[in-house]
Amino acid sequence: MTTATAHTPTPSVTARHVWNRSRGPLSALLLLVLSGVVLAALQSGEQHGRLDPRSADRAGSQALSRLLAAQGVSTHVVTTSEEAAAAAGPDTTLLVTDPDVLTQNQLTGLYTATAHTTGRTVLLAPGPAPLDTFAPTVQAELPVSNEARRPACALPDARRAGNALLGGPRYTTSTPGADRCYPSGGKATLLRLPAPADGRDTVLLGSPELLYNQHLDEHGNASLALQLLGSHKHLVWYLPSVSDPTSTQDEQRGLLDLVPSGWGWALLQLAFAALLAALWRARRLGPLVTEKLPVTVPAAETTEGHARLYEQANARDRAAAVLRAATRTRLAPLLGVPAARAHAPETLLPAVQAHLISAPGSGADLPSLLFGPAPADDRALVQLADHLDALESSIVSQERHAPREHPDR
Repeated sequence: MTTATAHTPTPSVTARHVWNRSRGPLSALLLLVLSGVVLAALQSGEQHGRLDPRSADRAGSQALSRLLAAQGVSTHVVTTSEEAAAAAGPDTTLLVTDPDVLTQNQLTGLYTATAHTTGRTVLLAPGPAPLDTFAPTVQAELPVSNEARRPACALPDARRAGNALLGGPRYTTSTPGADRCYPSGGKATLLRLPAPADGRDTVLLGSPELLYNQHLDEHGNASLALQLLGSHKHLVWYLPSVSDPTSTQDEQRGLLDLVPSGWGWALLQLAFAALLAALWRARRLGPLVTEKLPVTVPAAETTEGHARLYEQANARDRAAAVLRAATRTRLAPLLGVPAARAHAPETLLPAVQAHLISAPGSGADLPSLLFGPAPADDRALVQLADHLDALESSIVSQERHAPREHPDR
């Protein structure tokens, strides 16, 4: 009794199989996207409208703007240096919320427009460039953390406000009559420079946090902010913007100019390390060493592999040259021709002709057979191989049946 063996078909790739294989990576990708969206949503309001008098966010300043309005102070918000220079006329307070982002042209233009008008200029946490323009006698020292500090100065605004939340950069100056308030380590976090005869006074605040909605009701922050920004009836609130057309008037900087110097050194070190790694991986420890193959490949398979490669490349000339060279190499010792002269027609052809008495290949054109041109097609290549095999067989047969002679030595 014979039983038929059932053939189990190979399962085909279906949509279900594709889904089973890909649902893991897709789930991870979806989780990553959702996490990014959630984090973006949670953090989107943290710095939105920072120091903007129209913003009710924690870092906004809408509460201060409303208090100023209740005191009769009008607030005009501007976002370009040209608007700020035009609005900051006599008897105005100019507040620059982020002076460090301004270009030198913007700083110079703003200072020129306001230097000879009465009023006040308030700079929040200015760095070296704004200080060189608005307060050249002031130097910025290392910043400190924000905390409630005592006025410790004679400035009436500070003495009435009492303790306030201040920190950030600390400032020193040699200007006579300057008010150095809320010091840390003997250096002021609020510095007021007196006004010249035909100009305005300058107030430097190391930290803007006392102006935030979330801190305005702490300590004497509201009182100090109202007195500093409400000393005149008009307040120009300048929020520097990257879209300001005047920010492109300075010399155009390339991409490498925007990279901090520390990153440049880091990139140089990485390039040097990559060069060393390339030299290490490319080093030669000595001559090449032959290794044993993991498996033994029969010579027939190697020959067949070469033949298939020649066939795919249509390399009949190369195949014919290999066949002829192999035949000449094998015939030379049978004919008494030195191996060094096996491929010389003037030496090999006479020796072959002398051994051909009567054989299948004896009538062949020996020069064309052993040293001729490449075959025109695959059929001619097969015929060439057959003729070479016949020639070699005839000579081997003659050598096998020839009487052995023992020449005198």
